[in-house]
Amino acid sequence: MHSRRFGPLAVDVPVIGLGTWKMERDGKDAAIAAIRRALELGMVHLDTAEMYGNGIVEMMVGEALDGHRDQVFLVSKVLPSNASYDATIAACEDSLQRLRTDHLDLYLLHWRGPTPLEETFRAFEDLKAQGKIDAWGVSNFDEEDLDEAEKVAGPGKIACNQVLYHLSERGIEHRVLPWCEQHGVAVVGYSPFGSQRGFPRAQALALLAAQYEATPRQLALAFLARRAFVIPKSANAEHVDQIAGAGDIELDEATVDAIDAVFPLGPDRGLQSI
Repeated sequence: MHSRRFGPLAVDVPVIGLGTWKMERDGKDAAIAAIRRALELGMVHLDTAEMYGNGIVEMMVGEALDGHRDQVFLVSKVLPSNASYDATIAACEDSLQRLRTDHLDLYLLHWRGPTPLEETFRAFEDLKAQGKIDAWGVSNFDEEDLDEAEKVAGPGKIACNQVLYHLSERGIEHRVLPWCEQHGVAVVGYSPFGSQRGFPRAQALALLAAQYEATPRQLALAFLARRAFVIPKSANAEHVDQIAGAGDIELDEATVDAIDAVFPLGPDRGLQSI
């Protein structure tokens, strides 16, 4: 499993992690087995949020990590409705309790809300000082939001920006991804297999994947992971095995160009989210 430096943090993180959005809809035993299998395969970047299942998913993750917490780069998120100073502190404490841990490796603002960024970021910094979180970042921020966030926080404070990124939605490559690369902020792509329309079925992608003895989904992840960390969701241990296989694929330039031709970047429509 390939890893690389995570934004400004002095830590290397696997390029393929595991998301948990909507995992409350899956059987708990299967989801826990999938999470533990991901850890065995080196997919130690584990992403969740207080919003997921109204805390149910964090509790499932906490159970799955019993005895394994020290292996994991654990991420959770605070809702914009909880982004005031006091509410952020309280939300983090609640997440820690559900996750059965004393700290998060990374804590994110789930998306931009009405609370001034100064207030949320002050809470993040105090949580860092208390040892409750090691780093913090944002999610679903466009480049204008990122400009403002950096002015408020200062350089080197924002660890990552988590955004929608899949073959049929590459819009972050216009402005958001270059901004993050220029400012040393990690990009984490969620829903890398697609959103409402699902994973695209393209014969050309299947043919390219066959050349690597890989699946189309593995090839898609390898393409996206060239510039971003990606966190596909799965509550099936067998599917996790397939996902992890993408972490060792190195695409040659001809394959990258071919995928780019099948799934072109398209016009700049601004940041998309789901």
